[in-house]
Amino acid sequence: MKLPAWLLIVLPFVYLLLWPDLGLAQSHREASERTAHYLTTLLNVGRLIVERHQPLINDPQKGDKGFTPDFFEREAVEEFFRQTSIDLKRPPAQLPALAKELLPILLESSTHVVADAQFVINQRGIGYKNFIPATFGSQAARKFSSRSQVKMKQTTLNPRNVKNQPDTYEERALKQLAAQPSSTGPVTEWLDDGKTLRTVTPIYYSQDCLVCHGDPTGTLDISGYLREGAKEGDLAGAISIQIPLNNP
Repeated sequence: MKLPAWLLIVLPFVYLLLWPDLGLAQSHREASERTAHYLTTLLNVGRLIVERHQPLINDPQKGDKGFTPDFFEREAVEEFFRQTSIDLKRPPAQLPALAKELLPILLESSTHVVADAQFVINQRGIGYKNFIPATFGSQAARKFSSRSQVKMKQTTLNPRNVKNQPDTYEERALKQLAAQPSSTGPVTEWLDDGKTLRTVTPIYYSQDCLVCHGDPTGTLDISGYLREGAKEGDLAGAISIQIPLNNP
């Protein structure tokens, strides 16, 4: 179909008028997606550090464990750098402004969780203290969400903690992740006419997790919950992040 001559003249000007806004929106989207990735990585780093020092935390013979907020923060900064080549203390210029704003909030929130748990961590005579990666992650995500416009949480299809109950979107994403081979990639979508980013990044059971979540199915674990009979590599849950496009 041949376009009218007047339309051929007008179209380039319309394109030039719209292009800056389209380019800006795309730039914001890319920055938000990168920020969601970095936030997920940092929360996972905190979970890893707790898991790495679990024997120390659960040592009933030792009082002061030395697992202080400062110790945790140093390890988190070092591990995040190993995984991303980004120094949280001296963020590079190319890091999205949104990430520069939010990563310190998540790091501080995570450190506060460790600070709040000092009495429990340093108790002598008690082994299992329920300060585990899942507990840490849930508390850090909630503290972070209360201090920013970004919503972050750990979730799973069968949560032990009702606060981790998935919403409708998260439930759909978790079922999608459970039905596909193990992958480190998140489910990422823009909703609300492109105004809201949702990412759901899978967490898989490690061998250490199976002490509480493995076999024998239906028996009580050390925390008093019923074991799910999970296997190493099964989907344990996910880290869910929700970022509005208009977030500063």
